[in-house]
Amino acid sequence: MKPSIPKGTRDFNSVEMARRNYIFDTIKKYFRLYGFEQIETPAMENLSTLTGKYGDEGDQLLYKILNSRIHESKDKEKLLEEFRLSLEKSKNTELLTERALRYDLTVPFARYVVMHQHEITFPFRRFQMQPVWRADKPQKGRYREFYQCDADIIGSNSLVNEVELIQLMDDVYSELKIPVTIKINNRKILAGIAEVIGAPERMIEIITIIDKLDKVGYEAVDEELRSKGFDEKQRDIILFQKGLMRWMPTNSFVSQLQALKDQNYQSDILNKGIEELDFILSRVKKNVQLDFSLARGLNYYTGAIIEVKANAGTFTPSITGGGRYDDLTGIFGLPNMSGVGISFGIDRIYDVMEELNLFNADKLNKEHTQVLVMHMGKEEQQHGLQLLFKLRRMGIRSEIYPEDDKKINKQFDYATKKNIPYSIVIGSNEMKTEKYTLKTKDDRYPDLAFEQIVTKIINNK
Repeated sequence: MKPSIPKGTRDFNSVEMARRNYIFDTIKKYFRLYGFEQIETPAMENLSTLTGKYGDEGDQLLYKILNSRIHESKDKEKLLEEFRLSLEKSKNTELLTERALRYDLTVPFARYVVMHQHEITFPFRRFQMQPVWRADKPQKGRYREFYQCDADIIGSNSLVNEVELIQLMDDVYSELKIPVTIKINNRKILAGIAEVIGAPERMIEIITIIDKLDKVGYEAVDEELRSKGFDEKQRDIILFQKGLMRWMPTNSFVSQLQALKDQNYQSDILNKGIEELDFILSRVKKNVQLDFSLARGLNYYTGAIIEVKANAGTFTPSITGGGRYDDLTGIFGLPNMSGVGISFGIDRIYDVMEELNLFNADKLNKEHTQVLVMHMGKEEQQHGLQLLFKLRRMGIRSEIYPEDDKKINKQFDYATKKNIPYSIVIGSNEMKTEKYTLKTKDDRYPDLAFEQIVTKIINNK
């Protein structure tokens, strides 16, 4: 059988893992710097925990897990009927499936908070770095298995938290050297727009449609709104053609917000959204674009919504997103617990950095072997083992050629293929004198004591 892996999943070689770990380490450094504490949740959740939290399209993308040992079911006819019905609709009963792979990290986090509320000190600043799964169509930047790196602050209504998260994102991308645009909007404004056009109950439907604006363009979104029964006046307001579109992120946020206020829309929730945006934008230190068309499709957002896109290269998807959710834990029995969070998409960040050639070899070398201990035979190998253990105790990443092969050229070839920068050859003379030759690709340092070798390697000379 020819080996293969499922579409939308990937293997990673050592070079790719070194690059990925550089991104992970950078993000984790800032998570800890900002006071976030790490947790983990299971790869699978109860299906009831995930269903209904991401909208109808999100529910379609859940990877459901077939119940084990269903062949032992006593009611085979009912089971067959369930299978038949599952081919016609996306929903299943517990007879077929009770669990699913997690779709994101936020809903499992809300479940975690409710279950562990008596162990948590609020406001709780948590970060999580784990894979998620979505039954999506694989394409560049969109995978079926991918990592998210989330930071959330829950148990606080303060908009200072949004300000901090925006600054955190800017710090991360400044270190990774990715030029980005940080966009912000507020779901309350979108809810207010739905109220203004007389369709408050259709807010989620409107958000789902305009969230496609970047992907399919203005005309396609306008046509979908028309097909859903929205008249021309409603569509003009939704799409900002005669309203907000005139104040897209080309002017300062002050004039944008004032222009929206000048419309005199009679909506308290819309005005609350304007007030919240004014608070956040007046306090962020970095340039953030106000984009009234930003929607983000997840159902649970209720306040500020944030999205980050790369500014350079041909591949410019959203690489970070997030927002405020006021009562996600209420679904699980803990009401009035507001939170806000962001999520870094590691795999998309990787693709952007690879295209822009932003991976610095010097920063990635910390994962590679620094020294290969070579030898001329069995006795020399035994002596080399003792040297190897001493190198590792000094924190130097090292390995020994495992075969008792006297062909030294074969060992040098091994070091070259693995890009190991230093080599130490152990022969009979080195065993007697305990003085060694340290070799690099371009230089040779003979008659060095162990301490001198360590100094040269540590000082990278």
